[in-house]
Amino acid sequence: MLQSNGPQSLAYTHLIVIRHGETAWNRERRLQGQIDIPLNDTGRAQARALAEALTGEPIDAVYTSDLGRAFETATPLAQALGLSVRAEPRLRERCYGELEGMTYAEVAEKRPDDFARWQARVPDYAPPAGESLREFHERAVEVALSLSRRHPGERIALVAHGGVLDCLYREATGMTLEAPRSHELLNASVNRLRCDSANLTLLQWADVSHLEALTLDEVDRRVP
Repeated sequence: MLQSNGPQSLAYTHLIVIRHGETAWNRERRLQGQIDIPLNDTGRAQARALAEALTGEPIDAVYTSDLGRAFETATPLAQALGLSVRAEPRLRERCYGELEGMTYAEVAEKRPDDFARWQARVPDYAPPAGESLREFHERAVEVALSLSRRHPGERIALVAHGGVLDCLYREATGMTLEAPRSHELLNASVNRLRCDSANLTLLQWADVSHLEALTLDEVDRRVP
C-alpha cells in the first residue's frame, strides 16, 4: 500500500502478525520459551481455519519462527497462498532459560524470586541462562522492522509467539515494558500493523472471528 507524503511517496508495509496455534503446554500454562513443542489437535484445526480465512488476501511472503508450533501454523497458510514458508529464528519466543518447561505455579513455588521479577516485568531481569525483557523486545521489534524494509509497499505474514506479539503491540502503541498487559495474545489470532520501515502503527488486534466455528464445534461435542 503506497501513500503520498508530500513530494515523495512513502511505502508502508502491512504486517499480519499471527500467534501460533494452541499446544498442550498452552493449556497447562507451562513456559514453552524456546523449547520446540508441537501443536495439539486444536492448534492444527486453528491453523487450517487461519489459512482459509486469509487465502483471499494479497500476501506477498510468509515468515515464521523456526520453532515447530509456529512453523506448523504457517504451513497451511503458505500452501493456500502458493508461497514458501520462510523460517526466521529472530521471531522465536523469549528464552526463559532454566524456567522453561515449568508451569507458572511451579515457578512461583520453586523460584519465587525469579517469579516476582518476571511478573513485575523488570526490563533488565533475565532468567538464569535466559533473555531479559529488554533484549527480547529489541530483538522482536528489530526483526519486524527489518522484514518490513525488505518488503516496502507489500503485505507480509509473520507467524510468531505471544511474547513477540506483546513486544510489537507495546512498540506500536508506546506502551512501556513495565506496564501490566491489558491486551490479549490469542492463539491463531490475526493482528495487523503498518510499518514505514522505522515505526510501527497498530491497525487491528486479536481478531479470532475465523475461529468461531471451531469454538462452536467444541461446545457441540460437550453437549450430551
